[in-house]
Amino acid sequence: MNILILNWQDIRNPLGGGAEVHLHEIFSRVAKRNHRVTLFCSSFENAPREEVIDDITIIRRGNRNLFNFAVPVFYKKIFQKKFDVVVDDINKIPFYTPLFVKEPIVGIVHHLFGNSIFLETHFLAASYVSLSEKLLLPVYNNTPMMVVSESTAKEMEHLGFSRRNFSFAYNCVDHSKFKQTGIAKLKTPRIGFLGRLKKYKSIEHAIRAFAIVKKEIHEAEFLIVGDGDYKPELEKIVHELQLENSVHFSGFVSEEKKVELLQTMHLVVQPSAKEGWGLTVIEANACGTVCVASNVQGLRESVMDNETGFLFDYGNIRQLAEKIFLVLKNETLRLRFEMNALQWAKKFNWEHSADAVIETLESAMSRKT
Repeated sequence: MNILILNWQDIRNPLGGGAEVHLHEIFSRVAKRNHRVTLFCSSFENAPREEVIDDITIIRRGNRNLFNFAVPVFYKKIFQKKFDVVVDDINKIPFYTPLFVKEPIVGIVHHLFGNSIFLETHFLAASYVSLSEKLLLPVYNNTPMMVVSESTAKEMEHLGFSRRNFSFAYNCVDHSKFKQTGIAKLKTPRIGFLGRLKKYKSIEHAIRAFAIVKKEIHEAEFLIVGDGDYKPELEKIVHELQLENSVHFSGFVSEEKKVELLQTMHLVVQPSAKEGWGLTVIEANACGTVCVASNVQGLRESVMDNETGFLFDYGNIRQLAEKIFLVLKNETLRLRFEMNALQWAKKFNWEHSADAVIETLESAMSRKT
């Protein structure tokens, strides 16, 4: 197959997140199975216009903020009639490819923002994203869709999509990278967060919960790994709570460094208002680290409550602090969770998701003819 993927960002983009990891891990494996894979995405500072990464040809054009308007133009100018199938990675604002793409289309949906987008940005921008999602059904109703979790499938059904058009391409973990390498936990308790620093991820809830934990466990520290536009606000909250000596921001780190840091942590927290799955949860589990996460769509699938970690009611900072405290103070409990988490993570393999994607793409091509 000759495959074109449309996505806002690629794996090298500093603003990329779980959606970009999902895309790259799966389609690099698809490419290694003698399929041609081209990714068209927005550019970023100092990025080459074209490069090949792990057998994926990446073509970058246009500004990220207006990339959805550039896609139809560049498709007709560069890509039309050159591919067997087009993959539309739907993230926040759709490209509405069924309106202009002539080839068979397969969509990938990680999660829908719904009303949670109003936690992320101002009213006008949030309304724009919300309306864009509402237009998914009339535009993509007959398009085969790959979803990353049962939570996302239910969201799509609630929007009006038929389950018969769904297939699953689960988020997984690269076990050759994310694994225990003999690095020990720190002697002093370390809590971690990994991911993009976005408002809807509610990282400030974790900081405020850490302030409560700190009163009982004075030597504890909180390491926030990742970058994003919400970082200045988080730094402000840390300053207001006088936690500058205990809460640290590492910024963006390499995969190798991420694995190293995960092994030093006693637990990670994911306090997000909504996720499609929880990729960083499984990455942490594969490194032998448990997770305390909000009991919301996506995360309640990736965390097995009271087995691989704990779930807490979203926004309940006191309850989050209590769950963190339990893990840090009860070593027997933490070690049991760690063993369960390691076994849980083994179930998620990118090769299986690549199999599912190839099957869906081939089915879409045969359906179109």
